[in-house]
Amino acid sequence: MRVVPSEEAQAVIPRLHETALQYESQPFRGPMAAFNAIEADAKALSRPNQAWLVRRAFDESVELWSRLGGQPARCTEDHIVDTTAWRFLFLAGALLKRQLPLTFEELLELTERSLHMTERYTIYLPHMPGLIRQIEKGYAKRAREPRAREILTRLADRIDEQGCERHFARRLRKLMPDFLEMPLNKGEAWGDAAADALLALPDEQRRIWIELIHHCGKASSGSPSKKWLADATHLRERIGRDYVTCCMLEWFPLVDKPRTIPLGHNQVFQDHNHHLILDHHATILKGLCWLAATEESDEMARTLGALAISCYRKVPGIGARAVKVGNAAVYALGAMPGTASLGQLSRLRIKVKFGTAQAMIAKALDRAAEREGLPRAEIEEMAVPAYGLEQVGFLREQLGDCAAEVRVGETLAAALHWFNDKGKPVKAMPAAVKRDNAEEVKDLKGALKDIQAMLPAQRDRVDGLFLERKRWPLEVWRERYLDHPLVGAVARRLIWVFEHGNTATAAAWLRDDAEAPPHAEGQLVRVDGTAFEPKAGSTVTLWHPINDGDKAGDEALRDDVAAWRAFYEDHRIRQPFKQAHREVYLLTDAERNTGTYSNRFAAHIVRQHQFNALMRERYWKTQTRLMVDAEYGPAYRQFSAWDLRVEFWITGVGDDYNDDFVLDSGAFRYLATDQVRFYRSAQRIQDDNAIPLDQIPHIVLSECLRDADLFVGVASVGNNPEWADGGPEGRFQTYWHDFSFGTLGESAQTRRDILSRLIPRLAIADVCTISDRFLVVRGTKRTYKIHLGSGNILMEPNDQYLCIVQGRSENDRSVFLPFEGDRTLAIILSKAFMLAEDNTIKDRTILSQIER
Repeated sequence: MRVVPSEEAQAVIPRLHETALQYESQPFRGPMAAFNAIEADAKALSRPNQAWLVRRAFDESVELWSRLGGQPARCTEDHIVDTTAWRFLFLAGALLKRQLPLTFEELLELTERSLHMTERYTIYLPHMPGLIRQIEKGYAKRAREPRAREILTRLADRIDEQGCERHFARRLRKLMPDFLEMPLNKGEAWGDAAADALLALPDEQRRIWIELIHHCGKASSGSPSKKWLADATHLRERIGRDYVTCCMLEWFPLVDKPRTIPLGHNQVFQDHNHHLILDHHATILKGLCWLAATEESDEMARTLGALAISCYRKVPGIGARAVKVGNAAVYALGAMPGTASLGQLSRLRIKVKFGTAQAMIAKALDRAAEREGLPRAEIEEMAVPAYGLEQVGFLREQLGDCAAEVRVGETLAAALHWFNDKGKPVKAMPAAVKRDNAEEVKDLKGALKDIQAMLPAQRDRVDGLFLERKRWPLEVWRERYLDHPLVGAVARRLIWVFEHGNTATAAAWLRDDAEAPPHAEGQLVRVDGTAFEPKAGSTVTLWHPINDGDKAGDEALRDDVAAWRAFYEDHRIRQPFKQAHREVYLLTDAERNTGTYSNRFAAHIVRQHQFNALMRERYWKTQTRLMVDAEYGPAYRQFSAWDLRVEFWITGVGDDYNDDFVLDSGAFRYLATDQVRFYRSAQRIQDDNAIPLDQIPHIVLSECLRDADLFVGVASVGNNPEWADGGPEGRFQTYWHDFSFGTLGESAQTRRDILSRLIPRLAIADVCTISDRFLVVRGTKRTYKIHLGSGNILMEPNDQYLCIVQGRSENDRSVFLPFEGDRTLAIILSKAFMLAEDNTIKDRTILSQIER
């Protein structure tokens, strides 16, 4: 029975309203002393009066928030209304700390109102602890009644969905008679799938599963202890080993999916938080990764590799989305018995550039090498899987009367091809195969996915061998490279050097039929096309245009390089990366004068994030430069085989917060480049112990300067065709013009060299000529000069600038290039084809410039 409130109790309501209204200028801070005094007076009232005040406080909060119509506060008056509603809830929370004479029905009504409040606010509700305490202390048994159970469960679910104050949800669920806490929140695709799967299980099996997930949630150390692993294995056996494995194979790929329920609006970086994983979910996934490592499985290794890549992916303003899970997946791959995981670790070492991840991957490879008794230096070569390929780049599998083939093409693109029961190729999977061979098709598609992921990784690994000083016995090289079903697709497109005694011969694989796939018959040939059979006992190295340092600049060597370039162009073989056409950077007179440093790529303005990404792709280490009072060391790369360390000095540019910095992180948008220097790996880095450049091996100097040229050439602001005005406030106009139309660097000179041989073979040969710095194209309306370094365009007769952004310059013409990886060359050719037929251009933005 409700009591009539005292005058003192009734006076609290208008006092609180008046106190809030007195402070329009600071509605959120409010007069805390005055509010505290009101709260103290309310606590002095009798408990029946306090119960009345709690009910009224809820009424006032709900009524005040209804005035806002579900919209956020937009003006001072709205802020006062919003703040007053909050003050009433704080008052209710303070009073609910004592046990009050509220009936169970009244408490349920307040709980239901709290449920509606969570629809507006996803942050802490100040009355919640006291409200739950009232139910726990006075009506715990009645919480099992159907209506009570429905309301309390809905509120617990809502709290879980928002990811805030989850202990409230646990306390509410503990009031249920059959409580067994589900440790997974709704809102993540993998967690939703796991929770749904568990809820569909019989009670006893669900209890064991939840016990296992709780156990995974205790995975707090860097690696599992023997006791943790034994307990986890025991629980898995009680559920069923195969069933647990199937669940993990289903759940792990879902971690890559975006959140199904957004995180609350109080979370930072709201634009990107749909990629984030709740911390306790990440710990559970960590434990599941550990459990997945206990038995060898190609499919699990593939799944863990994909999970690691997903979790190391960076979220803007935050960093890697789930380092804890990525590290656990890498640990699991390193701990997994057998060799199934080694290919994935090799792929991760190439694919993932995150510093902490690289350290974890190195440790995992060390553990795997020790476990398998293999040399660490060779384990990545020895353990590259074939993924079912029977020959180099080829697999054929009979599926009933039909067949499927996996083929690796000229660009290292693997594809699946189908053949019907008559042996004829068909575009889609035959119906009979889909009906009768579902399991085989699943395995085939899994293998294809692995091949597609591994080929680029192996291409990049082999590209990095130039500075590893590696040489192989002939038979080992055949097994690991030339005849390896997967790596052979890369190795058979490269030049190798065979040494026997004092004789060294360069040779490459040439198919008998140039149009045949990689696995077709062929042989090793010299540059003149004559067959070459290496002698037993030969050693093999990867060919480089410089080869030995003492040969650099030799005339015969230059002739040899030109011959190999012609070889690949004439036979229309596309190398997986630049080798025959690789740029060579020899020491210049200017660098001999400076002695210990090169200024060849100094004074460039580059886009920082693109520059850093390119560096990590080429195994350099660098830090993002922020607008803070901090010192940053130079970007660098270590060469353990040479005991050398190269540095590229860079610094942030600009002081305009809007134009020169990334607003959400404070990072510089642009960097200025400076010197390139060399040191011994273990040496203390000081100016006076830099190594003179003429003491650096020619191949190391060339490759390091080639990297610097790549970083500058791709990331320079001079590459932006829309920066003709010099960017923000025109500060970089002189630099932009010099870069866009200035002297060619080594990479641009290589481009000019190949264009001089390629253009005569093209349909536009009659209207194209090559000058010192430009590809000149004579169109119907004007003559155009495409710069061979930047790809930017000038128009004759007055060198008027023509702005064509890359998207508009692309066309469907296919032009053979004898290597992959030079996007600027592809853009230059694309623009040349378009401008040669300038009378067919429809784009008004381009036409208005041409006809001006």
